[in-house]
Amino acid sequence: MTRRSPGMLSSQASLLSLRQYASAAASASLTQPSTATTTIRAAVPDKPSGPSRNFILADMDGRNPRDNNICAACVSKLAPSEVAQTCWLVTEDERCRLCGIAECKPEAFIKPFTDFMEENPTIFHTVEYFKKKLEHVGFTELPSRDSWTHTLQPGGKYYVTRNGSSLIAFTIGKAYKPGNGVGMIAGHIDALTAKLKPVSKKPNKAGYVQLGVAPYAGGLNATWWDRDLSIGGRVVVRDGETGKTSTRLVKLGWPIAKIPTLAPHFGVGMMGSNNKETQAVPIVGLEGADDAEQTLGDDGSFARTQPPRLVKLIAKELGITSYNSIVNWELELFDSQPAQTLGLDKEFITAGRIDDKLCSWSALMALLASPDREDDGYIKLVALFDNEEIGSLLRQGARGNFLPITIERIVEALNPSAFGPGLLGQTYARSFLTSADVTHAGNPNFLANYLDEHVPQLNVGVVISADSNGHMTTDAVSTAIMHRAAELSGSRTQVFQIRNDSRSGGTVGPMLSSAMGVRAADVGIPQLSMHSVRATTGALDPGLGVKFFKGFLDHWEKIDGEWA
Repeated sequence: MTRRSPGMLSSQASLLSLRQYASAAASASLTQPSTATTTIRAAVPDKPSGPSRNFILADMDGRNPRDNNICAACVSKLAPSEVAQTCWLVTEDERCRLCGIAECKPEAFIKPFTDFMEENPTIFHTVEYFKKKLEHVGFTELPSRDSWTHTLQPGGKYYVTRNGSSLIAFTIGKAYKPGNGVGMIAGHIDALTAKLKPVSKKPNKAGYVQLGVAPYAGGLNATWWDRDLSIGGRVVVRDGETGKTSTRLVKLGWPIAKIPTLAPHFGVGMMGSNNKETQAVPIVGLEGADDAEQTLGDDGSFARTQPPRLVKLIAKELGITSYNSIVNWELELFDSQPAQTLGLDKEFITAGRIDDKLCSWSALMALLASPDREDDGYIKLVALFDNEEIGSLLRQGARGNFLPITIERIVEALNPSAFGPGLLGQTYARSFLTSADVTHAGNPNFLANYLDEHVPQLNVGVVISADSNGHMTTDAVSTAIMHRAAELSGSRTQVFQIRNDSRSGGTVGPMLSSAMGVRAADVGIPQLSMHSVRATTGALDPGLGVKFFKGFLDHWEKIDGEWA
């Protein structure tokens, strides 16, 4: 039993009263919005009118209040609508989630990260999630087609997207001056998957309905067999009345597909020997009596190229009544098992698509958490790309011009009369790129495959990755800068390099640093089972990433000023 002091009881009473005010205001607003607003403001005059930063970072909005434990000190900083979604602490042993976020404690980010991973399975859902987070804390979207000259201002917060699958968000220091640099973090949010083919309808075999899919990067590898797979992505829809075309996001909340293995009794080795075109074809149902005769949409319509029952299912999910209005779609299969903690003390996180939503999520949360200081004179930026797993070659990939042209447009908009190669070169010379991608945690069963003294551990800290052949952009100078960022943020770092007899992977770092000529380093969060349908990282690692990346964004101008 926990003993309650008079002060605790007083705080609880005040908090309960505050929640009652908030609940009353929420109920009254259904019929008398103006009166309810007046009531709550009179009771709590200092309440913020918009979402609070820590409430957004803790991902409390729309959650079960029982999961949103907060203390009396934190409740006083919330808007009335946020108070109504919280549960006040009743024992000294309970932890305030908002205090943990404010103090950047790694354990405070476990639940927000696992919720994010479970609820945003495709790259399109991920970008939409990030957009909502940014807008909740005051970021403004910049249309690529518009001029930014009279929009961008020192102290402003902005973001821009490309193809719905890449995103760049940035803040401009209030004390910005021409030629000041950019503290950048870049990562990728695409993951290994299996995408539906342009014509995904296949002839039924042995009474099964099957689906035509193609591997993206290393998808459909041996780890995909016998997994419970769901489907999601974006659907291109044309409105028959207005003639306008738009995209809609969809994801099913249950598994619909499985790639079955062949029993060992047949004497056929499964792992690594299967044909991905003919033997890794998902089953999605059993053949029905009307499947052979059923057709949807007009002749030549997209619906005719897809399994009819899948078309009906997607249309129902989106409330589409005319199958002809489905112009096309980009759907993919994904492991439907939820992201969750694992281990005797829940010290791991296991999830699909960790590579590299892990570093990308941590980087964007760090940008949201970074304070707006009066003396900040530089630009803080996070860029998240598509297509890294297949070489970053497309326009939404890091090899495209998305990041360089965004920085050029920022500098031009802030300095319209002085913009030119000289000012842009000066900006790049004062900038730094932190390339953020997952790296290999030490696997205890295969330690012989690791280089001695280069075995990253989970729940310790970010890893500085090096490669003698330029697959990583790290050098001695950038390593020193990363160590300084860790020192200023109270973070630990580790180091990784591949053995000489192994093959190194790549990141967005080398291509971006060479395109802009900026100093750069590759830093990542370690994980086990890279390129598996499900991977594992440390439960504290998402929060450790937020802490390090926030430290870099907070202190880049100071660090740069320390170099001769």
